[in-house]
Amino acid sequence: MRKPDSPLWRLGAAATALATVFAVVACGSNAGNGAAPTSAGSHNAHAGQSPAAPQPLRAGERFLDLKMAEAYTPAPPEGGGTDEYRCQVIDPGLTKAAFLTGTQVMPENATIAHHAIVYAVPPGGAALVRAQDAKIPGLGWQCFGGTGVVGADVESEDESTYPGATWVDTWAPGATETLFTQDVGFKLEPGSLIILQMHYNLLTTDGKPAGSDRSAVRLRLTDGTPQTRELDTFPLDAPTELPCTADESGPLCDRAASIADVTKRFGPEVGGTADEQLEECGQSAPKPGNTQTCDHEVPAPMTLFAGFGHMHLLGRAIKVELNPGKPNAEVVLDVPQFDFDNQRLVKLPSPVEIGPGDTLRVTCTHDAGLRKQLPQLSKLPPRYVVWGDGTSDEMCAGIMTVSPASPDGRVEHA
Repeated sequence: MRKPDSPLWRLGAAATALATVFAVVACGSNAGNGAAPTSAGSHNAHAGQSPAAPQPLRAGERFLDLKMAEAYTPAPPEGGGTDEYRCQVIDPGLTKAAFLTGTQVMPENATIAHHAIVYAVPPGGAALVRAQDAKIPGLGWQCFGGTGVVGADVESEDESTYPGATWVDTWAPGATETLFTQDVGFKLEPGSLIILQMHYNLLTTDGKPAGSDRSAVRLRLTDGTPQTRELDTFPLDAPTELPCTADESGPLCDRAASIADVTKRFGPEVGGTADEQLEECGQSAPKPGNTQTCDHEVPAPMTLFAGFGHMHLLGRAIKVELNPGKPNAEVVLDVPQFDFDNQRLVKLPSPVEIGPGDTLRVTCTHDAGLRKQLPQLSKLPPRYVVWGDGTSDEMCAGIMTVSPASPDGRVEHA
């Protein structure tokens, strides 16, 4: 797919992100907490949410419940803004290979939990992760572009030397555990680590601390069969070029000024994303408007099982199409009424085979008019919205769950 500094992987980028070691608290069908919070209403940004009942174990499966070793109180980053990203590394303690067939992120403080990403780091990358953690005083490290660990991120320049990592799950408000009926899963070898990236949103408290969080993660594991197919993720992004509405004005309504503000809050890697996206999507110049699109060529044979659409508070709709405009065109993800508080993985009615020569097009529609309607955003000055890591910024990401046909079970990145 893309290199670590690509916008594809900046769903996991951060202004400040510290890693906290998780402690295994229990293992068994009755251990741990319930499922991720259910929706509390359209665009209300984490109003009170209650956990749903966990789905029962299926034949051959077991639960492994993990929890933060201690509570953490998020704080605004030094560069300004109201969003903090915190990476947390988990040692599942595996002594034999297992397949991850389901994941539940269970934030304790759902009011400030914006989204979370779960990464699996193979044994070859474990030392890199631990070294990164050890070289910085205290727990953890600042991470940009996913795990923030060179050689143990979602894309490695040299996979023969650095094994990289796999994006195995995304949680956002309303998401619950999604289970496939097929014999599939993310393979975890003995010695593998899992990194959880939590995005905390302090916009509701005007950037002030909003209490602590001690989130938990439940892994659903199985030993698998000789026929079990390995899963991977194929994220697809499109630019966000959302101008101020006709009745809005202000310094940040200028695109360059808005990008400079994103850069100040999150650094040059994130600040450069908007222009990089245009180039990667074959666009010579920005086309301001509510709806943006980008075509992605499929790099290798794979089977498509599901999709997850992610945007922020101004999102209206997201769609992923296979081979648009061709006789074999098919919509593989369609969220016509996007609800920030009801984001979830959507399984296809049946798996779809794709490969070189195929195109996946992601299209997102945002609405700047929502800014005045949402209590969190109405306090902020109007802005030309581009891709950024903050809750007041935007994203357009169609995150597809696939099973590669390559022998090593990894998507062959283009």
